[in-house]
Amino acid sequence: MVVQAIYGVLAHSTALLADAGHNLSDVLGLLLAWGAAWLATRRPSGHYTFGYGSSSILASLANAALLLFACGVIVAEAIGRLINPAPVAGLAVFVVAAIGVVVNGISAWLFMRGQKDDLNIRGAFLHMAADAGISAAVAVSGLVIVYTNWTWLDPVMSLLVVAVVVVGTWGLLRNSVRLALDAVPPGVDLQGIRDYLENQPGVIDVHDLHVWALSTTGNALSAHLVMPAGHPGDESIDGIVAMLRERFSMQHATLQVDLGTTEHRCAMDHLPRAH
Repeated sequence: MVVQAIYGVLAHSTALLADAGHNLSDVLGLLLAWGAAWLATRRPSGHYTFGYGSSSILASLANAALLLFACGVIVAEAIGRLINPAPVAGLAVFVVAAIGVVVNGISAWLFMRGQKDDLNIRGAFLHMAADAGISAAVAVSGLVIVYTNWTWLDPVMSLLVVAVVVVGTWGLLRNSVRLALDAVPPGVDLQGIRDYLENQPGVIDVHDLHVWALSTTGNALSAHLVMPAGHPGDESIDGIVAMLRERFSMQHATLQVDLGTTEHRCAMDHLPRAH
């Protein structure tokens, strides 16, 4: 980032400066990801009874917001370059950007394995992959400028890369907002969970079923099981909880057994509806 910023000034390349600004947002994003990963290892406390795992959700949301902000900066720089073209030291742009491709490509590769299972790591992976792509576009434009002096190519390539980055980031932003609002996490089969609980011996109804994310990798569940015959015993409940963990990825499940002698309604059903 520092090298790109310095040579962006020396080579009169706003593309390198924009790439440096984007890398700065990624540095901040990686710091957020690291901080969230560290917080997630801390044990629950009296004030945070679920621990600090949800900080990873906030970090993934911040990562998406930072990346979109960086894209906005790049678009503004590219439009400025199109309106007011300026001479660019193409060879210097190519060399510095090529180094950026190598560094960011290696960084993205390091995050590749964990990004499928952790939204927070996926955010970091997208940052690094986007950086490598943007650096590659800048390098190609720099090389072409050396031979053709087509200075307009640099901002055009930047706009194309931004479009790709925005498409890839939108899903991360959408999932992060959903998790922050306690929506059912992606990939969780809520109806499958309900069917499983309703098919347990002695269960005639399931209500107050809620599923939410404790972190970008851990989920929680709470539900009421209507069992007229009474509590089936700790061993039976433990077996249900273990199956919820193994089959449905519910790391924390809380089950309440009701006899069904009174009418139960979810407390959320009593909330006033928005007009």
